[in-house]
Amino acid sequence: MDALLITGQQRLRGEVAVAGAKNAALPILASTLLGGEECVLGNLPRVRDVFTMYTLLRMIGASVKCEGHCAVIKTADVHSTEAPYDLVKTMRASVLVLGPLLARFGQAMVSLPGGCAIGPRPVNFHLDGLTKLGAHIRLEHGYILAEASKLHGARIDLALPTVTGTENLMMAACLADGTTVINNAAKEPEVVDLARSLVRRGAKIHGAGSERIVVQGVSRLQGMDYSVIPDRIEAGTLLMAGAITGGDVHVKHCHPGHLDAVLSKLGECGVEIHEGRTSIRVRAPRRLRAVNVQTFPYPGFPTDLQAQMMALMCVAEGTSVISETVFENRFLHVSELQRMGASILVEGARAVIQGLPALSGAPVMASDLRASAGLVVAGLAAQGETRVSRIYHLERGYERLEEKLQVLGASIKRVPAPV
Repeated sequence: MDALLITGQQRLRGEVAVAGAKNAALPILASTLLGGEECVLGNLPRVRDVFTMYTLLRMIGASVKCEGHCAVIKTADVHSTEAPYDLVKTMRASVLVLGPLLARFGQAMVSLPGGCAIGPRPVNFHLDGLTKLGAHIRLEHGYILAEASKLHGARIDLALPTVTGTENLMMAACLADGTTVINNAAKEPEVVDLARSLVRRGAKIHGAGSERIVVQGVSRLQGMDYSVIPDRIEAGTLLMAGAITGGDVHVKHCHPGHLDAVLSKLGECGVEIHEGRTSIRVRAPRRLRAVNVQTFPYPGFPTDLQAQMMALMCVAEGTSVISETVFENRFLHVSELQRMGASILVEGARAVIQGLPALSGAPVMASDLRASAGLVVAGLAAQGETRVSRIYHLERGYERLEEKLQVLGASIKRVPAPV
């Protein structure tokens, strides 16, 4: 296992491009199971989670041919409807094959998911919705077993706007008889991107991006040629890397409208922001102002940028409060930031941060995907060296992050992890 070694307090400058969105790529890859025709996908990030989804698709009989950021997928010869534990335990997004397999083949056997240890994210919303569509579901030996001779349209009222739940149900409803209405649906851009890709294949979906999605079932879906959206979380991470170093960073190939809540908070911190049609440039003062942040589902401040924002607040002037409303246990990075000298007091779902002039480099350990990015951002601002270990978490969702930061002038390199 490798680690990242960072020598901090280098002001970042320059241009950097954002990769495709992992959280858009995964459901779109899963959706290829809804029909047997060839799907050509572009702008796919080369990250561990996407490679895991390729492996899962191949394991159940799909043909997956990759070249760079493109993949050609054929699912005509799928011979299995099982997503085994060994894969699902490493990436909870594997549960996204449940809806497509059930809708197309009338059955699915999917292991209960694992993934980042950031609190419980139950799949009961998926299962309740599929039951309303006519599926018979039981849990046995750690697996979800789902069967339905044919799914039928229904009204589904989600208790919470779950992203993967909305995506799974939307995919299943595409091949159901009749009309399905999903209320309290997730509004994330990744949900919208999945809907667009399905419409490209002949699905009839209206309202994606709002709290009410209507799906009129069709008999079959055709193939497609589609490019996934840029990764708003990677874009936000790079912007915060520029901000925490007092830098001047131009992030290209992104959608500024996907980051309205983030840009608003960075502006409150004193960051100068210039938005282009597909780019964002930030110029930051040497020291930021402290602001309060509360995470919310989209279009609120994303929980996936909470750790990175906390790193900024650790060196901002004043006291800030960060409230986490989306996931439990998403303050696992606090103890590692404290190793770097951060002054943070956790009170339940709130973290009170007293900003300091600087952090001190230290050996730290990533606990999950976004926590690892937060520690990298903190290391960029710290005095001395910071060694971030367990970066396999980082590689689940960021493509060559250290190389992109090097282009901007960061002193960061990949090194063997200490034994």
